[in-house]
Amino acid sequence: MAPYHIRKYQESDRKRVLGLFSQGMAEHVPATFRHTLKLPPTLVLLLGGPLAVFPVSGSWLSALVASLTLLTALWFLAKYSWNQFLVKALQTDLSDITKYYFSECGSCFWVVESEGQVVGTVGAVPVEEPTLQKKQVELLRLRVALEHRGQGIAKALVRTVLQFARDQGYSEVVLNTTIMQSPALAIYHSMGFQETHQSFAFQSFRLMAIPLIHFIYHLPSAQVSPAPGQGGGP
Repeated sequence: MAPYHIRKYQESDRKRVLGLFSQGMAEHVPATFRHTLKLPPTLVLLLGGPLAVFPVSGSWLSALVASLTLLTALWFLAKYSWNQFLVKALQTDLSDITKYYFSECGSCFWVVESEGQVVGTVGAVPVEEPTLQKKQVELLRLRVALEHRGQGIAKALVRTVLQFARDQGYSEVVLNTTIMQSPALAIYHSMGFQETHQSFAFQSFRLMAIPLIHFIYHLPSAQVSPAPGQGGGP
């Protein structure tokens, strides 16, 4: 395992950061396609479509073409959905990382460097909701290059954000990820994040039954102390 270190983003990292994010989005397409194939409506169409086409056309070839057309459409739907994620990111925080994450205090963006190469990223920005009673920061853009996974880098990046949140006086850390990102889900659960609710980023994700899972982490310093007579003391 090659050594790595976490540091703040520099403008010279931009090309590699965008490359990592783009690769991450592309990685989700095959799994999303397989997920969609298992949905009951998809199974009905795949099985019932050819049976419906054959009586009309009288040709099994036409029925086969109908099935292949549906499969192609599902693949492009999966690809289109993750491309929406990519485009949205490139139009918001990733359009100018330095300006978005470093123009004000309370936000930051880090990269992981190994052997002179950026192999991971994570960001943190304050949640600006006037109805919030607690000061929250959002964890964003957690990415680790495929060849560097399984080395604890993702957890190290999450811990970096948690420590940053403590230092900046935040009470809670929030984030969201999809059900397709099972390694990320496992990391967040193992580190004490709690699921709060689900939503859909785009209509295409709703069609494919792929919700965003929202998480929250209550920083220990912000937790309410046990009332007198409670807890483990004598």
